[in-house]
Amino acid sequence: MMELPLDDAISLDDTIAFHRALVLGGASIIEMNCVRKHFSAVKGGRLALAAGAVQTLSLLVSDVPPTHLDALGSGPTVGDSTTVAECRAVLARYGLMERFPAPVRRFFASVELPETPKPGDLNARICKLVDSDEMAEAARIRAESLGFHAVIDNSCDDWSYDAAANYMLKRLRELRREHLRACLISAGEVTVRVDAAGANARGGRNQHFALYMATQLCDEDGPVAVLSAGSDGVDGNSDAAGAIVDEHTINCDATRASALRALAEFDSSSWLSARGATVVTGATGHNLRDLRILLADSAD
Repeated sequence: MMELPLDDAISLDDTIAFHRALVLGGASIIEMNCVRKHFSAVKGGRLALAAGAVQTLSLLVSDVPPTHLDALGSGPTVGDSTTVAECRAVLARYGLMERFPAPVRRFFASVELPETPKPGDLNARICKLVDSDEMAEAARIRAESLGFHAVIDNSCDDWSYDAAANYMLKRLRELRREHLRACLISAGEVTVRVDAAGANARGGRNQHFALYMATQLCDEDGPVAVLSAGSDGVDGNSDAAGAIVDEHTINCDATRASALRALAEFDSSSWLSARGATVVTGATGHNLRDLRILLADSAD
């Protein structure tokens, strides 16, 4: 929730445009934060560096992968494990430079782009309080108390939304061959690369994932329900945390056609809210990444 560009020639409007382009570019949270750290005078350990010899203590409620705690909030008080070379690779991988304002492009194109402080450079301690693994485990315990065979599979963390949905649906179908009541849980985030078609649309990665999943479910999968939601209560630029769909969400060719059009236009929230499928919680006051739950029950 704070920012200060390393280059004082970069304005507030340039900074806003930079972050917006980065969020919509399709990169994972780890990749985005790698770029943010090298853009910033306060992230990537630079806030702790400004404290000099004073030891810092960071208490972390983590919304990043558990093995990448230096990505949390772009790590203002944590030594950075990424490098300038990795930052440049992310920019090239997603074609981000052409999306940035000219002052930001000049900054990243500089041969003198400074490296961030590394863990050994800082007098810093960190203490993780809670993360997405513990959120997923709480969901598993609750599902088992309701009589489901519950499995946590975070393999698709940071995958594209369609690859993640296809993988999870395949896993759920496999579980159903052995268990009448199955629950597949996945914590983390999926990625959605938004192009010009979605400039004025409403939605976020959870609703996009849920709507795509609805197009893949068939009658033979039922009874089945799929939840995808952000633990902070916010999904993209919508007022929803996410959505719940099932095998009846798309029930005819016309509905399918409109759903595919909404996906192409990145307008998942409008489509899902019109059908009462969105989950609206309001801001929850915490953020442990996203949670996806696939529930399959017995047909009896």
